[in-house]
Amino acid sequence: MKLGELKDKNVLILGFGREGRDTFRFLRKLFPKKNIGIADKNLQLLTDNLKLKSVKWHLGNNYLNALKNYDVIIKSPGIPLMSDINKQKISSQTEIFFENCPGKIVGITGTKGKSTTTSLIYKILKEDRIKAHLVGNIGKPVLNLLFSAKPDDVYIYELSSHQLYNLKKSPQIAVFLNIFPEHLDYYRNFNEYLKAKANITKYQIKKDFLVYNFGDKLVREIAKKSKAKKIPFSSKLPFDFLSTWRKSQIKGSFNLLNIMAAMTVGRIFGVSNEDIRKAIRSFKPLPHRLELVGKFKGITFYNDALSTIPETTIAAIDALGHDVETIFLGGFDRKLNFKNLAKKVLRSKIKNIIFFPTTGEKIWREILFLKKNNKFRAFLVQNMRDGVKLAYEKTQKGKICLLSPASASFSLFRDYKERGNLFKKYVKKYGQR
Repeated sequence: MKLGELKDKNVLILGFGREGRDTFRFLRKLFPKKNIGIADKNLQLLTDNLKLKSVKWHLGNNYLNALKNYDVIIKSPGIPLMSDINKQKISSQTEIFFENCPGKIVGITGTKGKSTTTSLIYKILKEDRIKAHLVGNIGKPVLNLLFSAKPDDVYIYELSSHQLYNLKKSPQIAVFLNIFPEHLDYYRNFNEYLKAKANITKYQIKKDFLVYNFGDKLVREIAKKSKAKKIPFSSKLPFDFLSTWRKSQIKGSFNLLNIMAAMTVGRIFGVSNEDIRKAIRSFKPLPHRLELVGKFKGITFYNDALSTIPETTIAAIDALGHDVETIFLGGFDRKLNFKNLAKKVLRSKIKNIIFFPTTGEKIWREILFLKKNNKFRAFLVQNMRDGVKLAYEKTQKGKICLLSPASASFSLFRDYKERGNLFKKYVKKYGQR
């Protein structure tokens, strides 16, 4: 949607969190006197934003009733999909930015690895003094950047399935890392989630680039339909200067693929091999992604709070090896299958499992089903403090305690950041006693 089209439209901002507030500031700069609708479930927003002028509020449980009265609805990514609303009315920050950005967009998606790859691409391009901006899920909301955007700007955009959903334009350079079942509480089925992810390349043209994981069957099938220039990467395909990977600070074979993707984008932009190496070697792991918390009382603690699917927990166990003795598992139920995770745990040297509700019970049932006479000491906890206290009591010196829940955080925690920060807080607190 071009900005000029918004001038005479009746516009509603749906969802007034971080992105929604950025959208409001953008529209207010663009149209200082325009009446703007804001819809959100949170009733407190009116009290918190009394100073906002020319706003029509639609708050509380019935906030979606207002949608039919607006020409354009700018939806925040976390708002659930609405099948009864005309999709032509639905827009988003991502769509508006893509349609109006004069610069180049590098879009990165995948069920896991987006943030690391996005940050690494950004670091590689900055090493070459390219005018790069980190945006999307991991960076700044994008709309207000349009006021200063120039043709030589490059926007490194982390794209979730929610941001890609209903998109009608793809980035000039698309990076597709992997795809696993996730957000099945949000989408009607896995196919709908897959379709949303595929939008990263669906509208690319011949002069665009698709950098994709050839080792992922579903990604490979989507890539076949792309019109862009295709550049595959895979752990089984030839790839040079893997010595750079060995000197990297980020752990896990899964991160090798993230590095391959980032290196490929760097080469598209003509960044020298030396600058790429320098960026990779100095890159520090992002918080909550197999993050080393430290060694306390002889126990090494790792925070992998961003692990919200079984596949990432399996990868974390593989990365840390047989020294993992205690693991935290479980959280909000998104209807995922934990059978492969249960098999991995049974094959590992893990002795203590600290479960959070609700999927903790589900994972434990899978383990019991596969092997009734199991080797584990299992504990169900209702908060992080009790879990960490147990970890100190049950984990031997010289071993590893890993927080990698394989589930979303929402049953007990606000988000994965709160989950990870509480883990670090109590690890340090009990470690100093």
